[in-house]
Amino acid sequence: MQALHKLFLFCVLMSLGGNALGSEIINGKKTKQKSRLYMASVQSNHVHICGGFLISEDFVVTAAHCNTSNPTEVVLGTHNLNNVNGKQRYSVKKCIHPSYEDIASGNDIMLLKLAKKARLGKKSQIKPIKLTNKKMKLKEKKKCLVAGWGLTRTGGEVVDDLEEVEVPVINLEQCKKLWKNKLPAKVICAGGYNSENGFCQGDSGGPLVCDQKAVGVVSFNNGSYCDYPDLPNVYTDIFEFLPWIKGILKKKDC
Repeated sequence: MQALHKLFLFCVLMSLGGNALGSEIINGKKTKQKSRLYMASVQSNHVHICGGFLISEDFVVTAAHCNTSNPTEVVLGTHNLNNVNGKQRYSVKKCIHPSYEDIASGNDIMLLKLAKKARLGKKSQIKPIKLTNKKMKLKEKKKCLVAGWGLTRTGGEVVDDLEEVEVPVINLEQCKKLWKNKLPAKVICAGGYNSENGFCQGDSGGPLVCDQKAVGVVSFNNGSYCDYPDLPNVYTDIFEFLPWIKGILKKKDC
């Protein structure tokens, strides 16, 4: 059964093709300046590959599967990826969750340690987001938010400005049924089903934000098909990984 589980998700994820990584928001709108100061562009040699979000002056959270594209740096403090200077680029060290094997197995979370502390302060365009500190009872249809850079529709074009969209939470048991019980453990479902809103081709590493706190990390959807409704979008449940995250933040190393 486990082998079938992995084969099913492998086929779904392989359908993402070469654009599996990145941040692609469907039916969203351009983010207001200075409103999502925690957002990070995870990059490889100055090319955007994934989303991420700052949680302290030293660390950004993203998805573990982003490691396949060899992230080398993050960009903080801008909503437009055409407007980046050297001071906004931070080299990183990767802290992949020790139990991560592949997306199908779950544990799709990674921390990136910044080589230098992020420039915080009242005049800064950078501000960490708080993580959920308790198991949130996310009611079905509750509106949360996901943001990122990239495609805005199936087969669309990449955008340079950060976009965001509200997505409704989907009951986990219902989500499991829709995915035919092929979901990994420790996940949240929101958007992408019975809704025109969601992310496309991964939106990897970006945050699911509910009540101003990061509760999930974008993990996967149903391949490159973004003409919702389809199947629920799936996020790594941050609460389940808090002990691991706090341990790294405390010692400031993997």
